[in-house]
Amino acid sequence: MNVRLLIVSFLFFAIGAAAAFAVLSNRLGPPSATVIKVEGKAAVGGDFALTDHTGKRVTAQDFAGRHMLVFFGFTHCPDICPMALQSMAQAVDLLGERGALVTPVFITIDPERDTAEQLALYVDQFHPRMVGLTGSDEEVQAAAKAYRAYYQKVADEGSADDYAMDHTSIIYLMDQKGEYAAHFAFNAGPEEMARRIGAILGGAAGGPST
Repeated sequence: MNVRLLIVSFLFFAIGAAAAFAVLSNRLGPPSATVIKVEGKAAVGGDFALTDHTGKRVTAQDFAGRHMLVFFGFTHCPDICPMALQSMAQAVDLLGERGALVTPVFITIDPERDTAEQLALYVDQFHPRMVGLTGSDEEVQAAAKAYRAYYQKVADEGSADDYAMDHTSIIYLMDQKGEYAAHFAFNAGPEEMARRIGAILGGAAGGPST
């Protein structure tokens, strides 16, 4: 077979393949034709039984009637956790009087090191109303599972204890019933966070700030 005949044969094959693909595509429809519609509220949040930074046992019911800004982290976290908690604290303050409707909550995913006493020293650095929560391994795992929060112990030779924690870096806003209302990235600016929370609080007790 000479070169010209080989080229012609290849072109006929390519054209035939393209035509077949076009027919098949028309039958199947475009990729965007399949739409997955999600309805209802996000399955995030739920009851928990933990110990706060004062040593008191608390459950989700203790926060009923208040919005919560919830973040899972650990006190030995070098950067992400402090950034998230600082943004949470500033956002609450930017809300003015309506900030009293929102409780910032820090749930440790490192109960081995984060005792109630350790959390008391830590959360006080960010906001006077911030609540630190800890518990047994099983209790922390149950709380994280309810919030769909991931965490795992990882080796870290630079740490005094030779380990750190890999974890989800999402800030959850829960409404007065403890149901999911919104979420933010750990590095969300406090101004944007306050704006979005304020919009959600618009119908809450106290009304919009003036």
